Amino acid sequence: MTTQLIKKVLVSILFTVALSGLYAQQVKKAKEGVKKANIGVSFNMHDFDTESLFPKEDSVYGFSVMFWKGISPKVDYSIRYNGIFPNKNVNDVISKNALSSELEAAIHAKAFPDKTILNPFLTLGVGGGSYHKDLTAYANANNNSELNAHALGGVGLQLNIKSELYFLAQANYRYSFNENRLPHNMFYSIGLTKSLSKKEAAKPVVADRDKDGVPDIADACPDVAGIASLQGCPDKDGDGIADKDDACPDVAGLKELNGCPDRDGDGIADKDDKCPDTKGLAKYNGCPIPDSDGDGVNDEEDKCPSVAGVQRYQGCPVPDADNDGVNDEEDKCPNLAGVRENQGCPVISEEITKKVGMAAKNILFVTGSAKLQKSSYKGLNDVVKILQDNPDMKLSIEGHTDNVGSDDKNQVLSENRANTVKDYVVSKGIDASRITSSGFGETKPVADNKTAAGRQQNRRSELILSYYQ
Repeated sequence: MTTQLIKKVLVSILFTVALSGLYAQQVKKAKEGVKKANIGVSFNMHDFDTESLFPKEDSVYGFSVMFWKGISPKVDYSIRYNGIFPNKNVNDVISKNALSSELEAAIHAKAFPDKTILNPFLTLGVGGGSYHKDLTAYANANNNSELNAHALGGVGLQLNIKSELYFLAQANYRYSFNENRLPHNMFYSIGLTKSLSKKEAAKPVVADRDKDGVPDIADACPDVAGIASLQGCPDKDGDGIADKDDACPDVAGLKELNGCPDRDGDGIADKDDKCPDTKGLAKYNGCPIPDSDGDGVNDEEDKCPSVAGVQRYQGCPVPDADNDGVNDEEDKCPNLAGVRENQGCPVISEEITKKVGMAAKNILFVTGSAKLQKSSYKGLNDVVKILQDNPDMKLSIEGHTDNVGSDDKNQVLSENRANTVKDYVVSKGIDASRITSSGFGETKPVADNKTAAGRQQNRRSELILSYYQ
């Protein structure tokens, strides 16, 4: 390998490394507006008389097949194959009998982003080719072919048609690394490339005035930013209810209460609940059923809501039908005014008590029988008169004996005597329901049965007046 060829290879490697660094730097930039992959062709002219302003007859013509792609909005790279047609008027550098071939890689720095319609650019690149008969690898060059590497730099102009078609005009100066094989030359090119990507359909412009990502056509709140799940409306308290429908937009609440909270869970929004921490009813503004008299019976069940009472009387006090200050539950005479000391019944006067007691002492029976003696009638008639004058009074008759005789006979005798007295009083027009009679035989002595006087006291009838039995 000659020294000249080694130099060419080293320069090519250094240039490639530089291009790689530039590419790595550019790919980090934004991809928006970057040219898609393009392929195309161009018509070329090679002018080997670089000292002349215009091409001369030693110029040769050819074509290119190009691959062109963007790195960033302002930087592209290209790879192109150049075919140079034979020309018998050229010195022996260019083949007179066969197509000469070149391969070039270049970077193009544009003045404006790629989408600009008319865009000038600068070009820098490297290339190499075979200029006699056959394209042969550099390492296998022989006497029948001329291989040479070159650097290129120049200017160009790009015409962008909707980023689908690009018209390209270029003028590059190509510096040969071995001028003995390939003179320095100017390269002129006019070409066309077409994008390999399918053209994206233009997206319709959708109005979104509040910029919340929800199109105005579907936005229930087009002038204020919101969230998609609420048709573009805002939800300040994050309860899933749009502010426009939320009766309490600043505090999270329940859907069934139009977005308002309900701390006590009684179904009444806190804003309308006078007792927001205690369950209540709507008709009491969210408060429990009141108990105005504080008796433990709520007003809806209390028949006496203004007076403390008891549950068993539906919130009313225990009744006092006779208004004597003794309630009916404690009053033995609930329909007759009396005194507490006598369990709500009237006090029987001492005069009546004495008269009834005297009548009882004068009740006498025929010995050994239950037949009344006539002397008993006067006293019993006085008792009948008292009962007639006091229709609420009741009479209790008790019969007692001494211990003479058997217990059973004495028991029967006492009962019969008490019934005899009752029958007499009833016969005088007193209702039998007001009278009770009972016999106790010898079981309740009031004196000693060992003496005649004591036995006489034990043989007795007792009359007891009261207002209850």
